[in-house]
Amino acid sequence: MNGQRGLGNFLQIRRAQLRPEDVGLPDYGDRRRVPGLRREELALLAGVSASYYTRLEQGQSVGASPEILDAIGRALHLDEAEQRHLHDLADSVKRRAVLHCPPAEHVDSSILHLLEAFGDVPALISGRRGDVLAWNRTGHALFASHIDPAGPADAANRPNLARLAFLDPHTRALYSDWPSKARAVVENLRMTAGRHPDDALLASLVGELTMKSPEFASLWADHRVSPCDSAVYEMRHPLVGRLTVTQQSLRPTQDGERHIVLTFTEPGSPSQAALRLLAQATAPLPPTSGE
Repeated sequence: MNGQRGLGNFLQIRRAQLRPEDVGLPDYGDRRRVPGLRREELALLAGVSASYYTRLEQGQSVGASPEILDAIGRALHLDEAEQRHLHDLADSVKRRAVLHCPPAEHVDSSILHLLEAFGDVPALISGRRGDVLAWNRTGHALFASHIDPAGPADAANRPNLARLAFLDPHTRALYSDWPSKARAVVENLRMTAGRHPDDALLASLVGELTMKSPEFASLWADHRVSPCDSAVYEMRHPLVGRLTVTQQSLRPTQDGERHIVLTFTEPGSPSQAALRLLAQATAPLPPTSGE
């Protein structure tokens, strides 16, 4: 994940997605060789020289100040998450990061106890790259009942949420609006890649998904970014049928790279009844009187 190429591609693609009328510039109906704004137009809106912006987009300038990046972000109509991603990409260019394998991720006992304290609320803990580090009983039952529940314990072969979303037929069928889920996964992974361009395991995951999934490759090339903090999905579970859930991502205060993903439903709704049925159906059997 080359930093210079990543920054240049992001700027170029976002510029191509804007039309003159989107930013208050006149459109004289002239035929443009490329879609979107010209570099000169974007530079004018950002208050920088066209030659400077061109060098930045081509990866030839590594010293863009936060103020210049903010100005370019405003010109591109970036939202807060996209603006943060732009700064991350620019920082990675300055660092000239070299790929390396980070240490294996783990969760301590206090987080595992917290996970179990959620009871019948489906919950899981995901790592930086979307690896499932742990899940509670109902979290496993809702998201991956076809996978060994002990899977997260194997650090080398943990289930990965992005890999499941794009390469696993069970997960694809689980979401009524799978394209919406797929976009959310890619946009969140893009933000992570911007923060950690030196993560060799993340680069390998992106390469694998790009090769194996045309849908992933198309979404990744779009350079959209968004934090996957909260979203509503309609699910089609093979055991309890349709249910509408909210997936909420929380970050433990001591570690912003791991996320606790909770799933809940509207109180009193049929979806809540379905989730309770799932919890009951997967509850461990009570011990017999002879035990």
